[in-house]
Order: sequence, then structure tokens, then C-alpha cells
Amino acid sequence: QVQLVESGGGLVQPGGSLRLSCAASGFTFSNYWMAWVRQAPGKGLEWVSRISTGGGITVYADSVKGRFTISRDNAKNTLYLQMNNLKPEDTARYYCAGATKATRSTSDYDYWGQGTQVTVSS
Repeated sequence: QVQLVESGGGLVQPGGSLRLSCAASGFTFSNYWMAWVRQAPGKGLEWVSRISTGGGITVYADSVKGRFTISRDNAKNTLYLQMNNLKPEDTARYYCAGATKATRSTSDYDYWGQGTQVTVSS
């Protein structure tokens, strides 16, 4: 049974930092491109970042470039997202997702977690 379980969300002030984690099980994690996707209240899914199977290639949406860092530990079957200099517009539910190819299209992702809420507010 495939499971992706996100954690690490919460309430943070503007300019603050959070580190999200996503624990994977039930599939060969190291064979999948992994991504973070977010959904703000009342809006659609927004692709945030992806990382290659070995971790050597990372790609970011322009809205988070220079502030967010995606990484993975294949030995621990875990995906991470370090978020720095958070802004109110980063408020969203953050999902981790897995795909067999490099893609920005959320419809291409096979596996999804339940999400973790990030709220940036003073």
C-alpha cells in the first residue's frame, strides 16, 4: 500500500522558516521523481518544486526560487522542503507527490500525500 505522509507544517510569521518532511512507503521511492505541490485557499494546485530520483537535479517555480530548497534521502525514503523567508502568499496546504518522469503537470503524478498546512501570518 502506497503511503506518503507529510509533516512539519504550522503557523509561522513572515520571514520565518519551516522544514517539511514526507515519509514514503509501499513503492520504490528511489525510482520516482518527487515533488512538492501546494494549494492555497480557493485556488488550484500549484507545482512548487521537483527533484530527480538521485537528488542531483532540482527545479523550482519562480515564486519560490531562492527561498525554498528541495532534497531527499533515499536511504530513509524521505523527501524534504526547507522553506525560508516565508511570505503570506506561501500560505497553502503542501502535498508531496511522486511521478515516474520529470514533470510540472500535477496530473502526471501517480502518488500523493494527504498534505500539511502552512500558514504564514503575523
